[in-house]
Amino acid sequence: VVGVIGRNGAGKSTLLKLIAGTLAPSAGKINVRGRVSAILELGTGFNPAYSGRDNVIMSAIMRGMPEQAIKARFDSIVAFSGLGDVIDQPFHTYSSGMQARLAFAAAVAVEADVIIIDEALAAGDIRFTARSLRRVREICESGVTALFVSHQTYHVMQLCSRAIWIDNGRIKMDGPPIEVCRAYEYQMH
Repeated sequence: VVGVIGRNGAGKSTLLKLIAGTLAPSAGKINVRGRVSAILELGTGFNPAYSGRDNVIMSAIMRGMPEQAIKARFDSIVAFSGLGDVIDQPFHTYSSGMQARLAFAAAVAVEADVIIIDEALAAGDIRFTARSLRRVREICESGVTALFVSHQTYHVMQLCSRAIWIDNGRIKMDGPPIEVCRAYEYQMH
């Protein structure tokens, strides 16, 4: 699990979008081995007029999940999100926290070799954030590589085995999470 930290505008999200393939590099080349599941800007790609149910199904299809796997995992996705009582209501009626919970639950249900998480834990409440951190740990313990962006350095220190501090599109520091996060916090304060 590699944590990526840096101030707003440093290039963290741009890096993840390049790796996820949602943004093309203006120079250079990116090589990714395996299937990528990205949680970038939670709710992106969800249709506000569709129900939560329809959005979960569409999200899974767009991520390449076979129909049978979607059916098999649907109930657990909804249970993880905690939104079973509103799953058939239009997505636009959900609060931003509810939208984030459903998008996160749908994204982590996909089997991938690389998972990219961009500030995905910032929108949920404390209980959902803790459940999400546990889920990310489980995914990574299964052998998946994770790239994790957060402004919460304690999440990076808690979750990651390596941290990269990006500043103005360049790596400022790369190493153990505690060292990188402390250096970053020292400079920010």
